[in-house]
Amino acid sequence: MDRSEFPHFLAIGTRWKDNDVYGHVNNVEYYSFFDTVINDFLIRQGGLDIHSGTAIGLCVESQCTFKQSLAFPGSVDAGLRVAKLGNSSVTYEIGLFPAGSADLAALGRFVHVFVARTDRRPVPIPKSIRTALEGLS
Repeated sequence: MDRSEFPHFLAIGTRWKDNDVYGHVNNVEYYSFFDTVINDFLIRQGGLDIHSGTAIGLCVESQCTFKQSLAFPGSVDAGLRVAKLGNSSVTYEIGLFPAGSADLAALGRFVHVFVARTDRRPVPIPKSIRTALEGLS
């Protein structure tokens, strides 16, 4: 997968605590990078109100395919695109690249279902969020 396939990027710095005893970023941190690029986009571009909005996104599925190591100190370019946009759900693909590199370090898949904050029942993706997500297709 190529960087050009991702319409949105966020630079995320690695932290000392991200490295494991093998000297590279531990696999669990890759999922944190996925969550960060997605939610940063939803908040900044889609207007997601994480504190009092009526709809919230719940992760119902996630996957990571490892390609190469990342490490501290360093930075990760997290690319984001929409693979599938439904009525109440969205499937993202996330590409993690070492800063400035064309070489994919990991490919992620992450599915959000939007639900009502109060009862956790599926609801249509809010209009402002849907509009932002359409730009990632």
